[in-house]
Amino acid sequence: MGLIGRTLINAIAIAIAAALIPGISYGHPVPAYGFGAADQWLSLGLTAFVFGIVNAFVRPIIELISMPITCLTLGLFHFVVAGLMLLLVSAIPILGFQVDNIITAIIGALVIGIVGFVVARIIPH
Repeated sequence: MGLIGRTLINAIAIAIAAALIPGISYGHPVPAYGFGAADQWLSLGLTAFVFGIVNAFVRPIIELISMPITCLTLGLFHFVVAGLMLLLVSAIPILGFQVDNIITAIIGALVIGIVGFVVARIIPH
C-alpha cells in the first residue's frame, strides 16, 4: 500500500475517532491555508500524513527505548506509546488537530488503530 493509501486510511480513522471521542478534533481552530471551506479537509489530510510519518519514524525509536517498561507491563505500555504519538501530532499547531489529554489520546489511538485495521481490510490494495 502506498503513501496515499495509508494517508487515506489514517484520515478516515482520525475522522471517525474525532466523531466518537469528545476530546479529539481536527480543523479547530480552522487553519488558514487559503482554500476556504476545504481548509478543514486539508487539515485532516495533513494530520493523517504527519501521523503516518510519526508512526513510521518516531514510534519505532520510542518503542525500542521503552522496551523494558513494556515487558514489565506485559505489553500494555504500547497503548501509552500510541497515545503519546497522537499527542505529539497534536502538538504541531499548524495542523489544527487537538487532543485534550493523555487518556483521550490513548483511547483515540485505540480507536484509530481498530478503524485503521478494518478500513485497510476493506480497501483493496
